[in-house]
Amino acid sequence: MTTAPRKAIVIGAGMGGLSAAIDLARLGLEVTVLEKEPREGGKARRVPVNGTLIDAGPTVFTMRWIFDGLFNDAGSRLEDFLSFQKADVLARHAWTSGGVLDLFADRKATEEAIGVFAGPREAAGYRSFCDQSARIFSTLRDTFIADQRPTLFDVMKRVGFFRIGALLGTKPLTTFWHELGSHFNDPRLRQLFGRYATYVGSSPWKTTATLMLVAHVEQDGVWYVDGGMAAVASAMRKLAQNLGVKFQFDTRIEKIGLNGGSVSHLDVSIADQTDRIDTELVVFNGDVAALADGLLEGQANSATKPVAQKHRSLSAFTACFTGTPQGLPLSFHNVFFADDYHAEFDALFSDQKITERPTVYLCAQDRQGGELQAGESERFLALINAPANGDTKDYGPSYTEVLVNRIHAMFDQCGLSLNIDPAHSTITDPSGFHQLFPATGGALYGRASHGMMASFAREGARTKIKGLYLAGGSVHPGPGVPMAVMSGRLAATQIQADAAPSR
Repeated sequence: MTTAPRKAIVIGAGMGGLSAAIDLARLGLEVTVLEKEPREGGKARRVPVNGTLIDAGPTVFTMRWIFDGLFNDAGSRLEDFLSFQKADVLARHAWTSGGVLDLFADRKATEEAIGVFAGPREAAGYRSFCDQSARIFSTLRDTFIADQRPTLFDVMKRVGFFRIGALLGTKPLTTFWHELGSHFNDPRLRQLFGRYATYVGSSPWKTTATLMLVAHVEQDGVWYVDGGMAAVASAMRKLAQNLGVKFQFDTRIEKIGLNGGSVSHLDVSIADQTDRIDTELVVFNGDVAALADGLLEGQANSATKPVAQKHRSLSAFTACFTGTPQGLPLSFHNVFFADDYHAEFDALFSDQKITERPTVYLCAQDRQGGELQAGESERFLALINAPANGDTKDYGPSYTEVLVNRIHAMFDQCGLSLNIDPAHSTITDPSGFHQLFPATGGALYGRASHGMMASFAREGARTKIKGLYLAGGSVHPGPGVPMAVMSGRLAATQIQADAAPSR
C-alpha cells in the first residue's frame, strides 16, 4: 500500500472473503476475518451424514487460472496446498425419453460421442458452438470477468470501439435458448447446454447467449479436488494465515457503525456476548440483499440496492445421503433430464414452484477415479432447482417427501435405482438456505442474470459508504466459486487504488 498499513475486517469466510483477505494481507494490511459459522467456506460447506462428510454446496472446480494467480501472487503454489486431478469425463447425462451422453475434457471425444448419440449434423453444431463460446470467453475474460464492475460504455471501451463486431459476437441481444437453436436441432442437446444458465441461477429462456462462455470454461478444465470444494476453502484459509490473517469464527455481525458517512466500527456477538470492534475498513462477503434489507441495522443498508423477489436467482432443494446405486453406471457429475424443459422454468420463475418432473443433478462424490466396485456404499449430493421463496413458503416434512419421490421417479425413468431416505439424509430446502443466507429467500446466486443489463445491475466492489467494500457471488463478476474468488481480488484492488494518493 502507498499509505501506512491499516487494519481491515473481512465479514464472511466464503471464497470472496478469503481471497480478499489474502490479497489485503500481502499488500500490507492487518486483516481479521469474522465468520458466523464454525469454519470457513460459506456455500462451499460439508455436512455430516451417517458418519461421513458430504459436500453440500458447489462441486465443480474450474477456471484454475484464477486460483493459480491468487496463490502465485502471494508467493505460493496452489499444488502445495491442494491435491487434485483433471477430469476426463466432465459429466454424464441421461434422459427419461432415452439416451445417455458423456461430455469429455477432450473436445474431439465429445464431438464423436455427440455424433453417435445424435448424428453428424449435431456433431458439426457442437463444433460451431465450441468455437463461438471460445470467442465470447476471449472477448470478455479481461474486459469484464477480471476487471472492476463496468458500465456498458466501459465494456465497449475496453473491448475497443473499432471491435464492435467482437462485442456483438458475445450475443448480448439474443437469448441463450434461441442461440442454441442455431447450433442444435436435437432438443436433448439444447437441454444439456441450456443447463449452463442454471450455473448462475437463471433460465436459458431469459439469459443472454453470452453465457455460452461457460462451455469454454468447462472445456478449459474441470478438476477433482481431494476433500472436495471445502478443501479449496481450507487451502485458502491456510494461505491467509501464513500471511498473518487472523480468523474469528462463531461471530455474528449485528451492526456496521458509521461516523459521518464512513465506516467506524462493528458491533458483533460472540456466544451471546456483544462486543465492539473499531475499524475504518470492511469487506462485506455476504449477499448484498442482507445489507439492502437492513439486517445489519443503521445506515449501512443504503450501501446497496434491494433485490426484488422477481429478480432473485434460483434456490435449490438438496439431499446429502449415502447409498448403493444399481443400474445406470454413474460418473462423478450426473444430470437427469425430463422431456419438457420449458415447463420446468415456467414453474420456477412464473409460478414460484418446483415442477413435477425436475432436472436432477447427482454428484457421486466417491467416483473421482472412475467406477467403483458393485455394492459399495457411496456419498451423494442430489439437487433440483427451486424458486427463491424460502422467506414466504413453508417447506415442511410432507413436501420433502413429495420432492424426494419426484427425484426417485427421475432416477427410475433414466435406469438408475438409488434410494434417498430423508430420515437418514441432510435435506436443505429454500427455507434452510434462507436461514443460512438471510434476506435472500434462499437465492444462491444473488440476482438472476435475466436480460442484457442484468450483469451491469450487480453491485461493484466499492459502495456509497466510505470504507465499505463488497465481495462474493452476489456482486460483480457474478456467482460461482471462481467468480467469487475474483470478486474478492477486485475488492482488494479497489481498496489499494482508493488508498493511493491522488495526483
